[in-house]
Amino acid sequence: MRIIAVIPARYEAQRFPGKLLADLAGKTVLQRTYEAVQNTRLFDDVWVATDADVIAEHVTEIGGQVFRSQLQHDCGSNRVAECAEQLDADVIINVQGDEPFISTKALSDLIAAFKNDTTHSIDLASLMIPIDAKEDFENPNVVKVVTDMQGRALYFSRAPIPYMRASGQAYRHVGIYAFRKSALLDFYAQAPTPLELAEKIEAIRYLEMGKVMQMLPTEFVGVGIDTPEDLARAKALLA
Repeated sequence: MRIIAVIPARYEAQRFPGKLLADLAGKTVLQRTYEAVQNTRLFDDVWVATDADVIAEHVTEIGGQVFRSQLQHDCGSNRVAECAEQLDADVIINVQGDEPFISTKALSDLIAAFKNDTTHSIDLASLMIPIDAKEDFENPNVVKVVTDMQGRALYFSRAPIPYMRASGQAYRHVGIYAFRKSALLDFYAQAPTPLELAEKIEAIRYLEMGKVMQMLPTEFVGVGIDTPEDLARAKALLA
């Protein structure tokens, strides 16, 4: 099984433009993420897929492999898919470019889901973590997921799901994905679907297409860098 990591690296982030090239203790955020993925030694190849010449030049300078997007994309999966079309790969893992503290165990668990799937019944896998705080459960920026008894995703929502009429456990979606290449390319060929557009959650498109998504429990939340305040927190963690 040939396993590739692709890091989508968009320059014009809405809340923090150019964040991937921001300094994080002597290296850029993107370089730290790229090196963290490389250092897991889990992948046959690691690629950065970007829409910006300045990022492409930076990746080349640090010795990385870069795919320059030729199209405009409205979601990370599409950018990864455009790159994946030209890759020799069975499984592709999407790691966001602003995750310098990516967990080796979380990535290893995603890969193991496919290695253990001898019947090829799952199309993609992702991560979830229990929600314990009421404010997170009610926060529309925290995407919730509900699964069946086998841990396969039934639905994602920004609303508080499940509705707790009795005691139960809610889960937060942690947005790191592993795809079979064929499932990723099917997603790329499909226009955004109605519930995906309603919730603004790209994972729903897979479910509306009938794809099987295995959710894996994790302790990894990550320190995604979406604001200058997140960058300051990341610097403190490194220090």
